[in-house]
Amino acid sequence: MQPSLFRRFSGLVSACKRISYLPVLLMAGTPLAADVPAKKPPLNVLFIAVDDLRPELGCYGADYMHTPNIDRLAGQGALFSRAYCQQAVCNPSRASLMTGLRPDSTKVYDLKEHFRKHIPDVVTLSQHFMRHGYFAQGISKIYHAGLDDPQSWSVPHMRPAAPVYIDPEIRRDIQERQKKLEAQGIATSKGPPKLDPATGMAMELGSRKWVRVDGPAWEAPDVADNVLTDGKTADKAVELLGDFRKNGKPFFLAVGFLKPHLPFVAPKRYLDLYPPESIRLPGNLFAPKGAPELALTKSGELRNYSDVPDEGPISEELMRKLIRAYRACASFTDAQIGRVLDELDRQGLRENTVVVLWGDHGWHLGEHDIWGKMTNFEIATHAPLIISAPGQKNRGAKIEALAEFVDIYPTLCELCGLPAPDGLEGTSLVPIMNDPGRPWKTAAFSQYPRPGGTPIAVNIRQMGYSMRTDRHRYTEWRDWKTNEVLARELYDYRTDPQGNANVADEPANHELVAQLGRQLAADWRGAAPKQ
Repeated sequence: MQPSLFRRFSGLVSACKRISYLPVLLMAGTPLAADVPAKKPPLNVLFIAVDDLRPELGCYGADYMHTPNIDRLAGQGALFSRAYCQQAVCNPSRASLMTGLRPDSTKVYDLKEHFRKHIPDVVTLSQHFMRHGYFAQGISKIYHAGLDDPQSWSVPHMRPAAPVYIDPEIRRDIQERQKKLEAQGIATSKGPPKLDPATGMAMELGSRKWVRVDGPAWEAPDVADNVLTDGKTADKAVELLGDFRKNGKPFFLAVGFLKPHLPFVAPKRYLDLYPPESIRLPGNLFAPKGAPELALTKSGELRNYSDVPDEGPISEELMRKLIRAYRACASFTDAQIGRVLDELDRQGLRENTVVVLWGDHGWHLGEHDIWGKMTNFEIATHAPLIISAPGQKNRGAKIEALAEFVDIYPTLCELCGLPAPDGLEGTSLVPIMNDPGRPWKTAAFSQYPRPGGTPIAVNIRQMGYSMRTDRHRYTEWRDWKTNEVLARELYDYRTDPQGNANVADEPANHELVAQLGRQLAADWRGAAPKQ
């Protein structure tokens, strides 16, 4: 027999032997490769942050708002109707959320300091995912501007460049005013940051005295969406989703949108969604009756803008314009979110991606005679939170259980099958997503220091510790050095849904105040849900 024929004959005999063994293997219970369950690929994370977004959206019951894309996401996931940030200003809120720690643990209370100045070895949310094989990338505002965290990303964080204002006259006016001030020896920037000598990263933003020069509080240019930063951010997110689909590695994509942060600049077509005659002013354009002075602010952030008086009343005409422009910005950002979600679907990634959307805190639009955040009131601490995960139960559920932003870190870990690191100060929300009616945490906690505005931690004189229960908000203002209670607030949302009267000093509430004081002293550990 020729050698080639011999090899072919031998191969045929071997194949027959394998076939003859097959029934024996099956009888012995040895599984075939095809019968072994395929291991599910890791879930991706699309992490959407929105600056200064109130829970004033269609899905939260505001039927006058045009937010179809956020509403669609809520219909696909779980909407937390009572979610609270841990401090109602950007840097502390984001530092707390990304570390899973509360402000008294991060020691970040202001707009100046990086959390790694105080907790250098902390593992952030996206960093934790990186340690488990994920590619993490951040676009635009995830951390406070100037205080990014390189350890949180697989590649350098990027922020698209675009002008704040479009009208060249506005930009010229700002430049001319800056030049005049600089000529008088008055700085118009905060100065260089303090850098970590080992890493070169900014640990504290510049602290020299300076005067901020802004244009008007709003603008509605007739331009394409991607002329502005948030449109460019959506462009980049769409591009990256295509790249991620090709390389197949699990990803943690953090996408930050700037609007509706001041100035309220959005393309004109979004302003047109809200006719001037549709704008109504809030019914509580006054400080809560009996509120201590420490609880209030003078709306300093808004008063920096050129069309807003430095002090005194804001005209009703301007208030209506501001509310209209804020809503336009919310709709503009909603449209950008829609583009990203549509691309997630188009790339076939939706069924393998957890989507979480959050606003870093609320925003007063005149309620309690305040414009901005930086308070412990319900309007400032209450913010939107929506989580949509593949295969989750109760899609479209509106969950009324109390939730906190420190809960997001452990929740994403559980949804994606990762172990949560030790020391987190929140609770995974997965159990309440699976069973919205089960007992849950009894309170949510926030805090805010005074002096307010853009506080510097070393200058804190008082700290307001605030607790939201099912029915009440209770706040204690304490001396920062001695911890002495200087003032108390109590708002009963069953009898006073807008929180317009502080009833802490009413004799009938003496026992309730004492009970809530003990609950506040027990802090978040005492309020945690029973496992």
